[in-house]
Amino acid sequence: MKKQTFILLFATVLGFIVTTVSLSLFFTEEKLTNAQTIPFFQRSKNDADKTNKNAARYEQNKPLATSERNLPIPEHPSTLPRPDESPLYVERYAELIPEERISVQVYERSNKSVVNIDTRTTYVLFIGEIDEPGAGSGVVLDKEGHILTNSHVVSKVDSVMVTFFNGESYPATIVGEDPITDLAVLKVHAPAQDLYPVTLADSSRLLVGQKIFAIGNPFGLERTLTSGLISSLNRSIPSRIEARSIKGLIQIDAAINPGNSGGALLDTQGRMIGINTAIASQSGGSHGVGFAIPANTVSRIVPQLIKNGKVIRGEIGIASVRVIEQNSVRGLLVRSLEPGGAAVKAGLRGPKITKLRAFQGAFAIEGGSKIDWSAADIIVGINGIETKKADDFTAVIDEHKPGDRIQLDVLRDGKRIQIPIILE
Repeated sequence: MKKQTFILLFATVLGFIVTTVSLSLFFTEEKLTNAQTIPFFQRSKNDADKTNKNAARYEQNKPLATSERNLPIPEHPSTLPRPDESPLYVERYAELIPEERISVQVYERSNKSVVNIDTRTTYVLFIGEIDEPGAGSGVVLDKEGHILTNSHVVSKVDSVMVTFFNGESYPATIVGEDPITDLAVLKVHAPAQDLYPVTLADSSRLLVGQKIFAIGNPFGLERTLTSGLISSLNRSIPSRIEARSIKGLIQIDAAINPGNSGGALLDTQGRMIGINTAIASQSGGSHGVGFAIPANTVSRIVPQLIKNGKVIRGEIGIASVRVIEQNSVRGLLVRSLEPGGAAVKAGLRGPKITKLRAFQGAFAIEGGSKIDWSAADIIVGINGIETKKADDFTAVIDEHKPGDRIQLDVLRDGKRIQIPIILE
């Protein structure tokens, strides 16, 4: 009897242990399943809401997978939308892969800062007036209604209309433009609630290989997003101003097309690192190399455009130069100087010009002039920077204001001398 009682008691205890372990495994599996947001069972609405919150919290705090560790993800993924997060983005956050989260968040943060620009230019011909339309992109700079775009988008046009993300359009006036850097500032009288200023980044900290995004209006398709990489830095392309180049440009491989000019180039945090300005392409389309004006150039130029309507640069008073190589030294031969200019005052020398006369009896007749190029100075450096091209020289001058002192390295009579000049 005692033996039977012992067996019965042992069987009861064993059954209790097995049941407890089974239940524990069941709930453990369900908890893991909740964390992965793949429920095994149908839940009530309240339970589902609780599950979604737990899932979002898990997604926010879980360790990054190896493929995610070096990817900048949005700083505050949460179950509550931020001003730059749509409810749909928050709802779908857990479903998106890291690259998608970045792209979507960049667009959501920045697309309202990009505007569409339409221009009209009227030409009077013998058959009557003809209106030529133009299009480009721009970005909102501040709550006062200043819009940044390219100079070539609005140069020499008769009217400008700016269209915002909500479809509202406003006429714009040109506050100032700088063809040398291809930047222009417009002004619109739009409600403050329609103005979403872009955030500028420090473009001096950019690296080749960074992921970038471009938002613009290619072919009039408003606020189109494309992406790519920074292909190179400090590139130069010819300016629309003769004998000038736009320097320090960001080279990108993101697709940009006609209409992208003036649009924003963004980093993975949605900050503007540049303004898209040109594409080098044999076809004229996106199959080419894109270029953007860096944000630091924007920061330097825009305040002057808003204040003065133009960029005030120092004038050196050299009218023209010619590239020359003498005794294996390459430099700029001074061809002509502006009378009374800063260079003349500092003692820089141009060619010696002698007027020739011919006599016929008692009358003297002008016979042209003789130019002695050997008397002209050859500029080989400015502020310690070699000047092998005219563009090298003008690029340094463009960085200075009236009253700034610069120093030229000059070859004169076979000797190298230095000439200080105060810009006017």
